[in-house]
Amino acid sequence: MSSFLSDEYMEKFLEVNNEKAQTESFPYDFTVCISTMFDFTNVLQLVQSFEMLQLLGVNKVFVYKTNCSEETQRVLDYYSSKKGFVEVIPWSMSRFLNVSRGWLPEHGPGDLHYFGQIPALNDCLFRNMYKSKYLALHDIDELILPQTVKSWTELLPLLEKKYSPNKCYMFENNVFPNNVSLPSPKEQNLPKMDHWKGVPGVNILAHLHQEPITKETQYIKFKIIVNPRDIYSVSVHGVLKSDHGCSWVDRNMARMYHTRDQMQPLLTSDKMIYDGRLLSYSAPLSLAVDTALQESGLSKESKNLN
Repeated sequence: MSSFLSDEYMEKFLEVNNEKAQTESFPYDFTVCISTMFDFTNVLQLVQSFEMLQLLGVNKVFVYKTNCSEETQRVLDYYSSKKGFVEVIPWSMSRFLNVSRGWLPEHGPGDLHYFGQIPALNDCLFRNMYKSKYLALHDIDELILPQTVKSWTELLPLLEKKYSPNKCYMFENNVFPNNVSLPSPKEQNLPKMDHWKGVPGVNILAHLHQEPITKETQYIKFKIIVNPRDIYSVSVHGVLKSDHGCSWVDRNMARMYHTRDQMQPLLTSDKMIYDGRLLSYSAPLSLAVDTALQESGLSKESKNLN
């Protein structure tokens, strides 16, 4: 293979070296795998997601990056170099293969599905098998939020007690359309966010109404938290091979908040359902986002200083 690749790309090959198998005393309690980042410009939601994950108890995030905007790169540099919270894995397959740019073949046929999303997730699984007690696989625009406790640290013991340990836990997908911003009954609790207007991307705190769950949408596009030592193969949504199987988590214990474009485009605003769970994190989240934007040079205040 080296005969037709230049030295520039040789260092991009990934070698997965699992450490000696272990069952306790891991460097991290929670690691999140994000795949794959391409043509990414949603800076504000990226920062909010990183800060929310830290509030939930996540220790490390792996981002498999093909390409992104200059502002996004500044965020990644800040969280990787300065904070040590993110590890960016160069994901350059599109330089060598005709990768599909859509999750369905008809959306963009290619030699490799959706920028190699499934290989990235499996790489992340084996890379962290003996480094993290739990592994979560979901996207930047998704957050798994507990409903009765504040963090994953508190949530996972509850799930293990209810569904048994060593399970893969599946969380119901709840869509919060990012093009819908309706008055909130608790709007007075929203932080002032005028200084975020100059930052490109979606503000998750401005979209607190979700599409109703239907039989057609209830069990699709879900995401998971797993014990990585019991999993051998994963897909974008769920596990392909494991020792103990998966359990659906009761939505009253935890569920996924997915701030994205509408999945039910014909739905009228009066059918949307208010859910203010994110507001319980808004005070520490807003302070953390302000700090991250300023220290990474992306806030209006930091730009004025420059």
